[in-house]
Order: sequence, then structure tokens, then C-alpha cells
Amino acid sequence: MATDNHNSALRGVLNELVETLKDGERGYSEALTDVKDQDLKQVFKEYAVQRDGYLTELENAMHNLNMRPAEAKEDKLDSVVGTAHRAWINIKSVVTGNDRKAILDECERGEDYAVKAFQKAIQSEGLPNEIKSIVEKQYNGIKEAQQQIRSLRETSK
Repeated sequence: MATDNHNSALRGVLNELVETLKDGERGYSEALTDVKDQDLKQVFKEYAVQRDGYLTELENAMHNLNMRPAEAKEDKLDSVVGTAHRAWINIKSVVTGNDRKAILDECERGEDYAVKAFQKAIQSEGLPNEIKSIVEKQYNGIKEAQQQIRSLRETSK
């Protein structure tokens, strides 16, 4: 029974990361198709590709543990998906206005959410070593992205 609870908790933590990565990839992909600034297009493309790679890596690790990523329609995941989606929800409206600082504000908000999700996962009990090393590596990449987005935003004032 304790193992079932552990597996359920682990699956919940990992599924939150999967959805966070999907949301970041979608957010950056959407932003790069509409933004006019070429430097931002390049940055957003880089981070969309990064999140897609992270997603594949995490899903493969889950499959190696005989876990499958949850479908968004599963009840327990709805609140997580909703929260993650809200982290990027304003990107479309902001990008169409082409206000560089506003676009970067929204991207930073999405990154802040991702950083918190990864910190929570790293601090969770019983993360298998092979997953923990992946999550820590991805967390470091997301922290770097957050810092770059923040720096771009600060220079856009």
C-alpha cells in the first residue's frame, strides 16, 4: 500500500513536470510565430526546442519506470494543467500587441512557474536517482532560461 501511495505521488510530481514542459514549449512556439523581433524569435525557438527535448527525455525516463504520462483529461491532472496553462495564457494577446517588454513579462511569468514546479519536484521524497538527475539537469536549464528572459526584459524597459 505504501508503494502504491509512493508511486501515485511520484507519478503526480512527474506528470506536473510533463505538463509544465508541454506548456512552456507551446508558449514559446506561439510567441515565436507572432513576435516581430528577430532576436526574440531566435530565443523563443531555442527554448521551445529545449522544452520539447526535455519532455521527450522525461517521458522516456517515466516509460523506463513503467509509468506513462497522464492524459490531460484525467481528473487529478486538470488543476495542474489549468495552472500551467494560466502561466502562459496571456502570451497570445501580448504578442499580437508586439510590446517587447510585455511579451518578456509573460515569458518570465511562465518561467517562474516552471522553476517552482521543478524545485518542488527536486524536493519531493523518493524521486528515483535516474529521474532526479534528469530533473536537476532540466531545472538548471530552466533557471538559465529564466535568467536570460529576465535580463532581456530588464533591458527592454
